[in-house]
Amino acid sequence: MTVRRIKYQYRVIDQRAGNDQPPLLAVSIHHGVVRRDTLTDNLPRAEDLSNYKLCQPGDIVLNRMRAFQGAIGISAQRGLVSPDYAVLRPSPDVDARYLHHLFRSSWFVGEMVSRLRGIGNTENGAVRTPRINPEDLGDIAVDFPRIEEQRRIADFLDAETARIDQLAILQQTVRSSVEARTVAQLDFKIDELTAKYDTVPFRRMFWSIEQGVSPQCDNFPAGPEDWGVLKVSAVKNGTFLQDENKQLPPDIKPETRYEIKDRDLLITRANTPQLVGAAAVVNSPRPKLMLCDKIFRIATTCDLLPEFLALVSLGTRIRDMCAEASHGTSQSMANLKSEEIKRWPIPAAPASVQQTAIKEMSAAKEHARALVSAIDNQLALLAERRQALIAAAVTGQIDVTTARGVAI
Repeated sequence: MTVRRIKYQYRVIDQRAGNDQPPLLAVSIHHGVVRRDTLTDNLPRAEDLSNYKLCQPGDIVLNRMRAFQGAIGISAQRGLVSPDYAVLRPSPDVDARYLHHLFRSSWFVGEMVSRLRGIGNTENGAVRTPRINPEDLGDIAVDFPRIEEQRRIADFLDAETARIDQLAILQQTVRSSVEARTVAQLDFKIDELTAKYDTVPFRRMFWSIEQGVSPQCDNFPAGPEDWGVLKVSAVKNGTFLQDENKQLPPDIKPETRYEIKDRDLLITRANTPQLVGAAAVVNSPRPKLMLCDKIFRIATTCDLLPEFLALVSLGTRIRDMCAEASHGTSQSMANLKSEEIKRWPIPAAPASVQQTAIKEMSAAKEHARALVSAIDNQLALLAERRQALIAAAVTGQIDVTTARGVAI
């Protein structure tokens, strides 16, 4: 191998579109370079695309802000990419696939991270987004093999990473099946109780409802002795996550009336359409946590156990109602009104029956959670193995001619 700076293995292409309007492309962490309309239905951010960069088939495209997270790919077609992206055209004696694998290896990612620019704040307080500059990228020194060895390594990694990716897809499929089965069990139980006891609107079981306040907070969790304000992510999938909070600055007086208490029933009024309307019951919270203005705190009558409401809210019927009723100008933050939550249909089962349903479904959820955790561990191991394999191959730690077929 020959140690050379990586900039000698490609040319930086800075050709602008002008009046040329091929398809608009994007770089996905998981899918590489793809047509933007396959990732989103949103229109292009800019009406004028004349300043966008042109790329050709075989060019390597980097999202400079997310390259170190894996937003790198080889373009399979001619197209336009963001003017902030870097377009690299491999030299004739460089295999684009090898260069792509090298860029995504853990060793090379570490080199990129050490060269990120723009970390910190601007003079007016705005946060700079870190990114890799083409000049700094090109300064990384690499042991570069001959083209024949590049192709052997690229062929090996294409095959072996495809095997690992297929195993990951199978694990994701199993994970989705476990989650779908859990929802189906819950829906069956809710339907069973509805058939026996009918339903009543949630408003008949309301005692009181309030929402908190959201002052400007620090962008990190509160310390043990500090006040924190809950984020909407503190209520998720029927669970209360108290560490999902932001520290209240010491110069802001806390609204103690909004402090979270044990057994509080919380329901999010703002989140994505898929997550808005999430409910959870607080269990032994730490002190000095405040309710934010995007979460309702609801007190119910004695006819409704808060845990039963949190359970029923996970069912398909209420989830569909939340998705349909949520309103807002952005898919990233939808909103529910209190009147929409009050229309939720709740099985009018006695408290003793509610308690039995809570125990049954809590056991089913815990079993599913254990299965999902095991699957997530397997996915993490596969991702680690994939990275280790790429790093070992591009740095010459393994001989790909003898390692083929035994990589996993």
